[in-house]
Amino acid sequence: MNRAWKGLLKSGIIFLTLSLFVYMFYHIDFLEFQRTPNPPFKNTRGSSDPGSNRNSCTFRPLSPEEIDEENTLLDSIAWPNTPSVPPPVSLNDTTNAARSNFVILPRPGGGSWLVGDQLEVMIKMFDFKGRPKNHGGDFLLVRLHNRTLEAGVAGQVVDHLNGTYSAVFLLPWEGKSQVEVTLVHPSEAIPFLQQFAGEKPNGVDFYSTFHSGLLTQKTMCSVCLPPTQQPQCNYTDLNTGELWFCYKPQNLSCDARIKHFSIYQNSSKVKEDILFKNGVTMNVGIPASGPAHVIVFPKMKGQLAATTDKDIPGPAGYYYKGLWSSLSGATVKRFNNASAISHCLKDKVVHMYGDSTVRQWLEFLSSELSDLKVYNLHNMKQAGPYVALDYAKNIFVTYRCHGLPIRILPSPVTELHYVANELDGITGGKTTVVVFGVWAHFTTFPIKYYIRRLMSIRKAVVRLLARAPDTRIIIRTANLKNSPSPFSAQLGGDWPSLQRDKILRTMFQGMDVYFVDAWEMTVAHYLKHDIHPPRPIIKNMIDVVLSYICP
Repeated sequence: MNRAWKGLLKSGIIFLTLSLFVYMFYHIDFLEFQRTPNPPFKNTRGSSDPGSNRNSCTFRPLSPEEIDEENTLLDSIAWPNTPSVPPPVSLNDTTNAARSNFVILPRPGGGSWLVGDQLEVMIKMFDFKGRPKNHGGDFLLVRLHNRTLEAGVAGQVVDHLNGTYSAVFLLPWEGKSQVEVTLVHPSEAIPFLQQFAGEKPNGVDFYSTFHSGLLTQKTMCSVCLPPTQQPQCNYTDLNTGELWFCYKPQNLSCDARIKHFSIYQNSSKVKEDILFKNGVTMNVGIPASGPAHVIVFPKMKGQLAATTDKDIPGPAGYYYKGLWSSLSGATVKRFNNASAISHCLKDKVVHMYGDSTVRQWLEFLSSELSDLKVYNLHNMKQAGPYVALDYAKNIFVTYRCHGLPIRILPSPVTELHYVANELDGITGGKTTVVVFGVWAHFTTFPIKYYIRRLMSIRKAVVRLLARAPDTRIIIRTANLKNSPSPFSAQLGGDWPSLQRDKILRTMFQGMDVYFVDAWEMTVAHYLKHDIHPPRPIIKNMIDVVLSYICP
């Protein structure tokens, strides 16, 4: 090769080297982002949450004030400690509902039970060998009801931490009232429920589909990705700080992500399933030692109600003749026909965000209002978005899912919007109603992840109320489910739902918002529990919602 060609080749190599250097200089963040095997913001702080795994889960960093609040919240849901028993757990040492019992205590001051009195029940727990339990931690549900009257009210349980419990009920109606006590989970099962939402959302895997040209690939996604050397795509939301990551597909860029979906990883063998046998150690009625009912008489003028501990909160409301009456909010009006419903919603804009339990409300309204036309913009029944319009009455209703994480069939990632971002796009005002419910899809994740999500939503609520104080904001709480199997109980049964329900109420307490107490409305009703409450319960929930909108 002559000297001219050698010089030209050398110049070309230098030019290519400089070009590569310039490219890397301007794209260094992108290259680092693509090659980062582990996402930023690793949780290095010790956790008091048994369901978190700091080696795999990634949490948005908090301010010092938020850290203090988080610790207070975790303390507020701390469950009584159960004596440590190494696996395998013996059934003999486990709480046995069939051998346990409850007794109705006499009315304070004697005499007959009157409407407005507080009834107290003492519950004593025994194990399968018939030995009295000497510690607390059992998960109990209690209800007072009269099936004939379609009447029911939830009771409040007090754990005395020694194997005994008190249940306190308000007596809202006259006639016969039956006490019902159910052991949802023995104390020995709770540690396993606490551990279930660990290094990844157990029982559910999340994936994304990446597509470009003729190439399509799928990879796993979460905030709890097991650490590997595989690069990750970072989909952190710049406005809310909400985190989400996917393993990067081998031959596609992170920008090629088009769909999100989930797969249930049900197993025939669930860890310690002896503690989750329906009708044996889970969801079992506790018998009465003596009468299980009381007869309640009307209160005479001037008579005082018999009360127990005044520190025990009263119920949110009760059913009578199938209708819900609130004891802690606005008087519940009855919207029994399309005319009454549409009159309340006339000239209103209603934005609904959440999961399928919120979507039930839109489905109910559309079934009742023939003039409310519902449009599913992208033919995705689960996620929406939905738009409903009654042009003549100027009623506009929208529904959108709450965004990631969500257990769903393949859906475009462009339609998975975070609630906080949606709230920031609302003008608000006296004709605007915002409804949201965020809980069911977070039961398999560490509770710290849920706390951060509610923090971002709460900030958006504060901003919305600051610019439009007349906006009506209604929050749907968690409700009871039907969890007959070990898998369903651990995946997201009533205990993890209760924990998140407590967090939700506490974080929005004292704000200018309104609650629909779905928890007590499902505890108190005679119909079976279901993640999607049956229509009679939904009808009562809609009455509560409309009573807030049109007091």
